[in-house]
Amino acid sequence: MPRSRTRIRLAAALVVAALVLAACAGDDDPTGGTSGAGSPAGITVFAAASLTAAFNELGQRFTAANGTKVTFNYAGSQALGNQIRQAAPADVFASADVPNMEKVEDLVGRPQVFASNLLQIVVEKGNPKGIERLADLAGGDLKVVLAAEEVPAGKYARQVLDRAGVSVQPVSLEDNVKAVLTKVSLGEADAGIVYVTDVSAGGDRIEGVDIPTEANVVATYPIATVKAGGNQRQAQAFVNLVLSDRGQRVLGQHGFLPPPTS
Repeated sequence: MPRSRTRIRLAAALVVAALVLAACAGDDDPTGGTSGAGSPAGITVFAAASLTAAFNELGQRFTAANGTKVTFNYAGSQALGNQIRQAAPADVFASADVPNMEKVEDLVGRPQVFASNLLQIVVEKGNPKGIERLADLAGGDLKVVLAAEEVPAGKYARQVLDRAGVSVQPVSLEDNVKAVLTKVSLGEADAGIVYVTDVSAGGDRIEGVDIPTEANVVATYPIATVKAGGNQRQAQAFVNLVLSDRGQRVLGQHGFLPPPTS
C-alpha cells in the first residue's frame, strides 16, 4: 500500500510539472498562446489606415495561434484618437504618428514604436501625366489629392512639399490616406502623396513615383494597449506579436521599414 500511494503521488507531481511547463511554453509565444481553448472572445484594434494589409495578416496569424478574434477599426490616426477619447471600445491603438498617440497618452499604456514608413507620389498606371518629380505636382491642369493636414499622411505630405519648395492646390483633402489612393486608382485624381506601403498594396491600377531622400520624411508608428479595454492580456499579446521578430517580418513583407534607430 505505501508503495502504491508513492506511485500515485509521483504521477500527480509529474502531471503538475507538465502543466507548468506547458504554461511557460505558451508565455514564450508572442501571440499569447498556442491554443484557442479558453481564449477570450476577442479584441478590437484601432489602427492607422496604412496598416490595413499588414495588420489583417497579423490578425489572422494571431487568431490562428490562440483562437482570439481580432476586429480592426481602420481610419486616420486623428479620427481613431478622437474615438478613444470619446470612450469608443478599443483594446489596442496603432498610430501612424507620435503626436496622435500623445493626445491619448493618459488613456493608453506605454507606447512602443514598431515601424516606420516613407512617402511616395501615387499616379495612375502607366503615369499618363508624365509626373517625374514633386515639382510636377504644381502643374495648373493637374488634379492632385492629398490627405487633410490633421491626418498624419497629410501632415507628412505638406512637410515633403515644403522641403521641395513646391506649392500645390489639391482638388480635395481626404480624411485618411486610403481615400487618396482610391481617388487616384479610380481616375478621379491624377496624383496624390501616400505612403510607399500604400502603393505596394494598391493593386495594378496605380504606380509610384519616388520622392528624393532629401525631401522625404520618415513616418513613425507607435502602438499601445488601451487602458479601458476589457481584454488586457490578449491586447498585450497582440502588441507583443507586432513587436516580435515574426511581426516585424510580416511588416517588412508589406513594405514597412524597421523603427528608426534614433
